[in-house]
Amino acid sequence: MIQNTEKLETRQSRPAGDGSEIEITLGLLNAVGENSAVTQRSIARDLDIALGLANAYLKRCVRKGLIKVNQAPRNRYAYYLTPSGFAEKSRLTSTYLLNSFNFFRQARRQCSDVFAVCAEKGWERVALAGCSDVTEIATLCARENNIEIVGIVDDMTLSDDDSGRAEYVGLPVAANLSDLGNKVKAVLVTDTSRPQEIFDRLSKSVPADRILTIALLNISREQPKFAED
Repeated sequence: MIQNTEKLETRQSRPAGDGSEIEITLGLLNAVGENSAVTQRSIARDLDIALGLANAYLKRCVRKGLIKVNQAPRNRYAYYLTPSGFAEKSRLTSTYLLNSFNFFRQARRQCSDVFAVCAEKGWERVALAGCSDVTEIATLCARENNIEIVGIVDDMTLSDDDSGRAEYVGLPVAANLSDLGNKVKAVLVTDTSRPQEIFDRLSKSVPADRILTIALLNISREQPKFAED
């Protein structure tokens, strides 16, 4: 049953606990990142919160420098993520995922879907980018789909004296994709602390269609639209 506008404006706000604040802020940043013409009313409806609460969170994000507001024709406003807002969206995604009860189930389903596509395309040798819980889940799903994980790219896991000998969940860890050999067909982003940064870095040397992502990590495959100065 669809709630009318009056109910949206008058119903009680959800509790202001840390989990709710993360969820609301992340939802707001996602909405602005996807559509600069988004309205406060649509944000309130999509996040299932009161209109006044949506307004308060939007003002807070503007005050923190995460969102910039530009005047649009006909007394409307356009909202844009700033570089800081884009970075905060990525950080909050990681925090929300790690606290999500359904994290494992969703990650396993999405990784399985990705590897099923790899199997169809004949991409049997795949590398992972990042060491995290998603990495462990991905290794399980890969075996179920007859995909070989050749190794992991993660420069943060390596220390100065590792020289490429580090391992994670039984897989070799390298600082660069080229260190894993030239038979890697695709790369799946599994880093949960900086997924967008990893994707952007891979995009400089790997064809976009060979960089695999899962929806849980909230990675944008397009360059973000920042506000103009």
